[in-house]
Amino acid sequence: MADHQRIHPVDVERPPPSAPAVPDAFLGSDKTEEAGLLPPNRPASSAEVPRKKRNRCCRCLCWTVVAVVVVIVLLAATVGILYLVFRPKIPKYSVNRLTVTAFSVDANLTARATFNVTVTAWNPNKKIGIYYDDGSDIGAWYENTKLCNGTFPEFYQGHRNTTVLGIMLSGEARLQGELLSALQQAEAEGSVPITVRVDVPVQIKFGAVKLWRMTGKGTCDLVLSSLSAGDEISIKSSSCHFKLKL
Repeated sequence: MADHQRIHPVDVERPPPSAPAVPDAFLGSDKTEEAGLLPPNRPASSAEVPRKKRNRCCRCLCWTVVAVVVVIVLLAATVGILYLVFRPKIPKYSVNRLTVTAFSVDANLTARATFNVTVTAWNPNKKIGIYYDDGSDIGAWYENTKLCNGTFPEFYQGHRNTTVLGIMLSGEARLQGELLSALQQAEAEGSVPITVRVDVPVQIKFGAVKLWRMTGKGTCDLVLSSLSAGDEISIKSSSCHFKLKL
């Protein structure tokens, strides 16, 4: 059998792959190798800008919260010091006398009333004075109807001072039929419920410091023996409350 010539493949050494061309501008730069052949001054990615803005907003918010907390702490400390130094007490008021100068109801169910009210104001504080300013209103009410009104006098009440005030109230009001019947029934029984309400702007003086204007609200629930003009009217019961609205 004839020998056939065999051809064996021969490995030919391939040349190594050539490196990609690099622009001349990047050659010789130390940052070229570190950045993977990218320009050294490349712009920041779009994700980095919102992150920086969020960080600034968080810092501003934190400083704002800290400032608010500091202000609250300082105010609380100031109030605490004032309380310990001055020991403030709510002033007290009472209606000692009510005289009916005129009270009538015409055919149109319109009531006309004139009352003289004697109010005693007592300031129990040793180091606190009270300014009663203009813009006040004091009225006499039967149920939910204001019969007459007037103004609280403007004055300054000193430390541990008791002041007696004479206040005239006058006005007119339309009474409904049922309300008039209830009033006449109370008059016949000799127990007429009347409420005296007062709203008065006040300013508190701590030593030499005069605070901002506040509103004093007082309510006195009275039971009178009569509403007839000329009668000797007695106050059968009285309950007064007062509070300050900042």
